[in-house]
Amino acid sequence: MVRYHFIGIKGSGMSALAGILSDCGHEVQGEDIEEFIFTQKSLEHRNIPLYLFGSAPLDQGMMVIISNAYRDDHPSLVRCLELNVPYVRYHQFLGELIKQYTSIAITGAHGKTTTTGMLSHALRAVNPICSLVGDGTGMGDQNANLFVFESCEYKRHFLAYQPDIAVITNIDYDHPDYFSSVDDVRQAFEQMADQTQKQIIACGDDQQVRLLRTSTNILYYGFGEDNDLRAVNLNVHEQGVDFDVYDKNHFIDRFSISAFGNHNVLNALSIIGVSILLDLNLQVIKSQLGTFNGVQRRFTEKNWHSNVVIDDYAHHPTEVKVTIEAARSKYPNRKIVAIFQPHTYSRLEKLLEEFATSLADADEVYLCPIFGSARESQGSVSIDHLQALIPNAQLFPETLGKLASYTDSVLVFMGAGDIEKYQQMLFQNDSIHQT
Repeated sequence: MVRYHFIGIKGSGMSALAGILSDCGHEVQGEDIEEFIFTQKSLEHRNIPLYLFGSAPLDQGMMVIISNAYRDDHPSLVRCLELNVPYVRYHQFLGELIKQYTSIAITGAHGKTTTTGMLSHALRAVNPICSLVGDGTGMGDQNANLFVFESCEYKRHFLAYQPDIAVITNIDYDHPDYFSSVDDVRQAFEQMADQTQKQIIACGDDQQVRLLRTSTNILYYGFGEDNDLRAVNLNVHEQGVDFDVYDKNHFIDRFSISAFGNHNVLNALSIIGVSILLDLNLQVIKSQLGTFNGVQRRFTEKNWHSNVVIDDYAHHPTEVKVTIEAARSKYPNRKIVAIFQPHTYSRLEKLLEEFATSLADADEVYLCPIFGSARESQGSVSIDHLQALIPNAQLFPETLGKLASYTDSVLVFMGAGDIEKYQQMLFQNDSIHQT
């Protein structure tokens, strides 16, 4: 047993990793801000001690794991140096940990969390596994020989990993505070692909994915005929989507998922690809795909009066677009209302017109104040710049009363910041709901 201490334990990856280590029999504690964050529910369920920054008991017999959200001059890291307590960054620790397993990395600009959750759900029925999902969900098993994890490209952190298998959902320009262009992003993915040990499973419908140059073997999946693994004959219904799967020209089976949008069919295809590669029982995998109910903050639905309220982590134009498409696919006869909170000034500034185009797919649009980040608290762009590009877009929460007046509509809250507080404003103001 090892004693671990997490600095920034409420972060999504950090809390998931803490849960895995706890499940595997280690002693775990951590420190973070006082504010409640949804990821701490799983930590509290495991009785993992949580402390405020700077107040946790530390000694030289502990291994400290530090979130990548904090710089080297963070007071808690300085405290480790003063106490001579060994520490390591999250991605560096994870890179060493996965060497004990057959590891499967899920990476890509979008869809990582849902795909990791879907794969974990599918594999758990056939093998003991450890899984690290980017919604803060981590599950460990001392008998596991498979390790499924979300692998992030930001600052090329995924180059700390040498997975056996890597799924690439797509490649897109994001994190403009670090990457200079989509070519820069693709080059990072090429580096990652080159150090994948056995197999890449990648979405062949994605133009940037097709431009990858790597010596690692790639299995392509998608809708196009030039893919190795294809989904055809899609049928959208009230419960989800059904589709046929072909491996080259060989019919495998008809699958069903209880999710909406073509992007979720692609996610499921990648899981089928992994399962074929691992020679798993596809009938069990098929059953598991049909019962996957999603991950936290990804198209999570609640009923509110006669409306449906959807909570989604979408914070990039591509993600906003597919989330609105999924809502319209599931609720074709309802008004789709987008409530969007930009996440980071640099992302909004670099992708301003793309955000405007994606949001315009909704019937009506409300915009929340920009959410900064631990690494970026201000910028040269404002929410007014985005509003000016979207006809009739309104600012929220100033228009709370109007938003609360909708009936039989779909209210889609999107953002990676604290947009949940705006949902709470809506729920707490039932008195102004117009019937």
